[in-house]
Amino acid sequence: MNADVLGWRAKLGVLAPSTNTVVQPELDAMRVPGVTNHYSRIFTPNARPDSNESQLAGIAVIGAGVLDAVRSVMTCEPNYLIMGMSAVTFLGGRRGADDFQAKLDRESGVASSIGSHACTAALNAYGARRIAYLSPYWPAANEEVTRYFEDSGFSVVRHLSLQSRSWLEIAEVSEVRCRELLRAVDGDDIDAIVQVGTNLSMARLAGEAERWLGKPVIAINTATYWQALRANGIPDQIQGYGRLLAEF
Repeated sequence: MNADVLGWRAKLGVLAPSTNTVVQPELDAMRVPGVTNHYSRIFTPNARPDSNESQLAGIAVIGAGVLDAVRSVMTCEPNYLIMGMSAVTFLGGRRGADDFQAKLDRESGVASSIGSHACTAALNAYGARRIAYLSPYWPAANEEVTRYFEDSGFSVVRHLSLQSRSWLEIAEVSEVRCRELLRAVDGDDIDAIVQVGTNLSMARLAGEAERWLGKPVIAINTATYWQALRANGIPDQIQGYGRLLAEF
């Protein structure tokens, strides 16, 4: 069977909410020759959470549409899937993440990278154990993120919740604000910082922040794409996104 002319090394299917405007450009910027990204949108109204309950309800709507997006993208026969929405991958702790990934893999028939497990793999690559993280979520969703990381053997020292008021608003958080958030969550008592929430643009900034904070700063889009490349035997070192893609 002939290889795809452009995706001769890997065709990656990417699942993302229809409101997400950051995953596609960030992953495309990290793409290497011979790899192609193929996006499938999860139909998602622009939810406007104003409480913990409404945030979790909005996440549930996205979760309910995931398998339809899987079926759609599999028509181009990608050899691997990337989950470009993070909140659903943290629900239910480590066991919930395992169950979610197993559901993706059963439906698609191929392996996948999901944000929660990709962050764990990245933290393990750095040897980090004590972490802080920031998110665009409301506190109830942060509780799920904390539960996941603690289930996975990390100590969550602190975390920040932006409490974004809509899915689209997440992509409007400025780089200046993101720098402030990174400095606010940093401290001498942690080994690494993690950013979750795939519509929060942090891929390039996280790589820069490693230099001025002097520790690993892991953007979830970077971690997920890194894991997908390495799982497909693609070792290319990519500059501009931190040590994860440049060294590991």
